[in-house]
Amino acid sequence: MIAVIGLILGIVLGLVFSPDVPPELQPYLPIAVVAALDALFGGIRAQLEGTFVDRVFITSFLSNVLVAALLVFLGDQLGVGTQLSTAVVVVLGIRIFSNAASIRRIVFKA
Repeated sequence: MIAVIGLILGIVLGLVFSPDVPPELQPYLPIAVVAALDALFGGIRAQLEGTFVDRVFITSFLSNVLVAALLVFLGDQLGVGTQLSTAVVVVLGIRIFSNAASIRRIVFKA
């Protein structure tokens, strides 16, 4: 529940203050958002399964964002930034849809 409240609060604060992202960080923002969504869906799934641990959620959230941003940075340095960004989004997207399917099965008993 705290994660959902934090998400809603973050969205509201983002809409109110409308922060500007520096141009050098703009390639990393979408990847960080997708990585954060992966952690969020994993946390929701764990909560529904009764296995949620806040420390695991926080470390998963932070490590997902850092590793994804690091991969994109590495890709930029190697000159293959768009390909590596696409790979990160595909992998995290698969995890998000897998967690969403598990959540659906738990919620709807299907």
